Amino acid sequence: MFINRHIISYIHRMKNQFRVLLITGSRQVGKSTLLKEKYLSEYEYVTLDDFSELSLAQSDSALFFKNHPIPIIIDEVQRAPDLFLQIKLIADNQTEKGKIILTGSQSHKLLSKAADSLAGRVCLINMASLSLREKYNIDFNTEFLPTAEYFLDRKKFIKPYENLWHHIWRGSMPELADESIEWESFYRSYIRTYLERDVADLINSKNLVKFNNFMHCIAARVGELFNADSITQDIGVSNKTITEWTNILESSGIIRLLQPYEKNISKRAIKSPKIYFMDTGLVCYLVGWSSSQTAMNGAMSGGLFENFVVSEIIKSYYNAGHDTKHIYFYRDKDKKEIDLIIEKDNILYPIEIKKSAHPTLDMAKYFSVLSKNSEKTVGQGCILCQCNKMLYLSEDIISVPVEFL
Repeated sequence: MFINRHIISYIHRMKNQFRVLLITGSRQVGKSTLLKEKYLSEYEYVTLDDFSELSLAQSDSALFFKNHPIPIIIDEVQRAPDLFLQIKLIADNQTEKGKIILTGSQSHKLLSKAADSLAGRVCLINMASLSLREKYNIDFNTEFLPTAEYFLDRKKFIKPYENLWHHIWRGSMPELADESIEWESFYRSYIRTYLERDVADLINSKNLVKFNNFMHCIAARVGELFNADSITQDIGVSNKTITEWTNILESSGIIRLLQPYEKNISKRAIKSPKIYFMDTGLVCYLVGWSSSQTAMNGAMSGGLFENFVVSEIIKSYYNAGHDTKHIYFYRDKDKKEIDLIIEKDNILYPIEIKKSAHPTLDMAKYFSVLSKNSEKTVGQGCILCQCNKMLYLSEDIISVPVEFL
């Protein structure tokens, strides 16, 4: 069952602008499936999961491309990073664009190698797992921004997100869109494959069990500030190791460290990032929630709902081909907090995320701290929650159902 992916329009555009495309994202998000569905008639497809192809790519990159001339899709290219030098030569000797498409699920080493070898020739594309827009076949691919124009456009495509907590618990991996696939077996296999195929290449094999424990520990902290000291005490490794392992999770698309907004507001602003997973199903598996009811009613349900909303917003930016570096949060030592801040065109848009179906103006009481930044304008604020309809709580604050993501 193929589900139409919104990012394909961005890939189409970039094919006409760059000689090489590099699509990165965590395992099982659908990179290979998408490319084979859309481009197999135009490109030869080669996966370096095939050991004979991998051996040739590693031993003789020139011969590899004699056997597989462009146009070509090379899957799991991170397994043969020395191919990048040969790709550079090929790209420099041909004028047509978009003839080489690469994918990789472990960008920790991949991106640095690509940046060194293919500067100016490659377009880096982040791909995430399914958004709810994609699951519900909603033909709307604009990045989320809480403006009147966005809400007016989005309203034309509204569909009710039925069984929302089932989607949050089951997760957004394309394979799990098939309800016959067993949730527990899928994620158990997913973790094992990730550890054996991606992590084992980057850390001492003796630490794989501790890294697995580290993933469980991180999952229990979604929506919280990253605190290496606390995690160190739970796992029994150094702060430096925790930082390195966190970088591995982030670079392979498993988690996102959301950075704090601290520009000209308060010297008391917290500078630590917050932890989010890109797939809430993986969170539920790692913390041991065996049903959507458990996830919805558990002590972490507010943080899990917040994680879901943040990941959906990030996906909307990925799929539209836009940067996510201007998405922040705010917290200070006085415990004033804004869950999300999106900055665009010198305007700051504050967003509060609540599991509640009954939003109140008090939920947005800290939006006013942004007015301390005299260099920026504060735009319309919103409360994203489980309410039934859009409702203005004040002239510049609106409560919005999650269906508007």
